[in-house]
Amino acid sequence: MLTINVAVLLAFIVLLRLRRRTEARSRFDEKLTVVIVIVLGILIAPTPVGQGILNALGQFVQGISDSGL
Repeated sequence: MLTINVAVLLAFIVLLRLRRRTEARSRFDEKLTVVIVIVLGILIAPTPVGQGILNALGQFVQGISDSGL
């Protein structure tokens, strides 16, 4: 039996959608991509990978604010 992680499937769909040319996208297409990315973020957030990304971004922002940029 083959199981597919929904987050991995959505990440693959996002990559495919973002590879398309910008001129070929309609407003509905762009809105759908945004919704898919938000759902992907919600699925990834509670996982250890999501927590690692959050910590890395927090350290990056902290480093920028400490440097005074």
